[in-house]
Formats: sequence, C-alpha cells, structure tokens
Amino acid sequence: MSFSATQPLSTASANAIGYLALIHTGKRLPLQIYRSAAGHYIGTVDRDGPVSRESAEYFRSYQAAEHALATGRWRQRIHP
Repeated sequence: MSFSATQPLSTASANAIGYLALIHTGKRLPLQIYRSAAGHYIGTVDRDGPVSRESAEYFRSYQAAEHALATGRWRQRIHP
C-alpha cells in the first residue's frame, strides 16, 4: 500500500482507532484526516509515517472528510 500523505489535518476523538492499523500492526492509532493526490481520506500514522488508509472513499475536501469522520458517515476498508 502506498501513501503520499502529508501532515495530519485533524484528529478524531481519542477513542476512535484505526481498524486496519490494529489488526495488521497491533497498534492502537487514532483516526485522522490526511490529504493525498487522490483526495482527503481517513487514516492512521505513527512516528515513522503513514500506517493505514481506513476509509474506502476519498473526499473532495477537508471539510467533507472531517464531517464524515465526525458523523460516522464513511465506509471502513476491510482489506489493505
């Protein structure tokens, strides 16, 4: 899986963690909003860089991704 994410733009609540990050690395990482060439997405990062893209969809704007994360209106990716 390849990411070209930049710094996180927003952090979700401390209780919301990345499912893929947890099952594939054992790390409990908070969900955050990132930007890539394809658009904004919900994912996780650790100190070494991006770990997982959790959202199945990309969002056209930061605000759309933030709203999706805040309201739970996004689809969780099941496979990396």
